[in-house]
Amino acid sequence: MINVMIVEDDPMVAEINKQYLSKIDGFRLAATVNSVAEAIRFLGKNDIQLILLDIFMPGKQGLELLAYLRKNDLEIDVIIISAASDLERIKRALRFGAVDYLIKPFEFERFNAALGTYLEQTRLIDKQESVSQQELDHLLLHRDEAVIAEELPKGLTKDSLKQVWDAIRELKDGPFSTDEVANVVGISRVSARKYLNFLKNLGILEVKVIYGTVGRPVYQHEYNKFKEHLIKNFL
Repeated sequence: MINVMIVEDDPMVAEINKQYLSKIDGFRLAATVNSVAEAIRFLGKNDIQLILLDIFMPGKQGLELLAYLRKNDLEIDVIIISAASDLERIKRALRFGAVDYLIKPFEFERFNAALGTYLEQTRLIDKQESVSQQELDHLLLHRDEAVIAEELPKGLTKDSLKQVWDAIRELKDGPFSTDEVANVVGISRVSARKYLNFLKNLGILEVKVIYGTVGRPVYQHEYNKFKEHLIKNFL
């Protein structure tokens, strides 16, 4: 069982992370704290293997805790869960050894993928002294595939997903909207959004919100060719 500490100053977000964590086997929540100072005090008296760490907090920020862990050679892994999406902070977190980085808001599927991959890596490392190149490649190069189930979420069908996927391949040369996909497939905007959100959670699509002067915001989708292989699990 992996002992986890959540470091998050927003009670609502902390509760969501707690609920998500409770759905995944192999993890035990040891503590939820709301500051870096409190986290350091808790680590001085307790055994923690994994920290779910926010960056923006009152007082010291999350990256300072990450730096503290490395400076003191503490063998504790960290998954960043933050609204910080600027590349400078992301690069700093990765340089300090964060094993994954989740940008708020995110869906349970992405949280589950992060924890599932971490658990698989931990179990492989703990059970043997060395690994083959094939095993290492599986973890490092295809770690996102290791935790992807082959069943579609409730409410989605394989036939409709294929139609949406065919539409995306027609539109993939540039950014495209939910309405464009709905029009190509011949389905409602609400239905199209469900499938696009599913593909976004897989990493196949990246989404940007464009705010106009009037009306609802427009969600522009961009195709990530490096993740398209993941669709094979569902078609």
